[in-house]
Amino acid sequence: MKRVLLHITFWIIYLWQDVVLIYLVDASRMPQFSASERIKMAVETCSILLLPKLLLTYFILYITLEKIIKENIFFKMNILYSILALVGAVFLYRGLVIYYIDPVIYNWQVNLPSYFDLLGFLVALMDIGFASGVAIVIKQIRLQRATKEFEGNLIREKLETELKFLRNQTNPHFLFNTLNNIYALARKKSDDTAGAIMKLSKLLRFMLYETEKASIKIGEEIKMLDDYIDLQKMRYDETLTIKFSKEIDNDAEQVIPTLLLPFIENAFKHGASENRSKSYIQINLRLNNGILNFNIENTIENNKISNENENIGLNNVKRQLELMYKDYDLQVQQTSNLFNVYLTINLKSYAKI
Repeated sequence: MKRVLLHITFWIIYLWQDVVLIYLVDASRMPQFSASERIKMAVETCSILLLPKLLLTYFILYITLEKIIKENIFFKMNILYSILALVGAVFLYRGLVIYYIDPVIYNWQVNLPSYFDLLGFLVALMDIGFASGVAIVIKQIRLQRATKEFEGNLIREKLETELKFLRNQTNPHFLFNTLNNIYALARKKSDDTAGAIMKLSKLLRFMLYETEKASIKIGEEIKMLDDYIDLQKMRYDETLTIKFSKEIDNDAEQVIPTLLLPFIENAFKHGASENRSKSYIQINLRLNNGILNFNIENTIENNKISNENENIGLNNVKRQLELMYKDYDLQVQQTSNLFNVYLTINLKSYAKI
């Protein structure tokens, strides 16, 4: 229905401008007629001459052009059909002018131009070509917009699917590590086991509901990180030192969920859990005017993290950053006994998928 209304609107607008043009031409060449008579003649003339324009336009739009676009075959044949249709429309136009419009509407009985008058054919060609050309251009613009929109939707769906895959890949990874920690507490018959399970329950609730959102408040992300760190602390004694400094100017600033968690997971998994001597994890998080600076440093033993590509969490974060932020910088540095991550994100450069 919408398409029909658009077509009707187009032809009404075209007919109106055509009537105005014919009226102005007749005003100079036929001053003997009154204004109302000239308007009547212009309306009748333009309405009758609309027939060949309609026939040619819709023949090209819905027969030859559709075949060229969809089938991409018989291109030359369809072009030939279009030319033949144009020739037929021009001959019909001339016939309507010579055998009806001039003798009936304008009441010209003498000095009628020849049917095969060259100037008359050129006028017919230009008049029909203009109307059909405008309609075809509009149709092509709409097709191109629809194609771009379709392609955009496909790309968006692909990116959304990839993002969900990355998060779903990270979440089991997180759960596996956390359950290992609780298992270690249970083996020790630690009194902290029940508390660890409660914290795990809170974290799982976060993973189930918050990670489905496109973005969350930075304050919620930090609260989740605090819970995770508290859960990890239960596993270690005084051999591990953890410092988490935060300087946030706006708790409501939006960030994609669990963005920072893999870095902290990585510090515990490849740092504290593999160190047999004293170790530390230093986390610094600063947010100022939408710019997030995150740095995490942890000790490692015997150059354990020798291949970054083996780390699922870090690779996932890198890809999520590529998908979700236009302005960011991630640097990973490693020495013989230290592993450093420096991340800077302009949170206002968030790119909606």
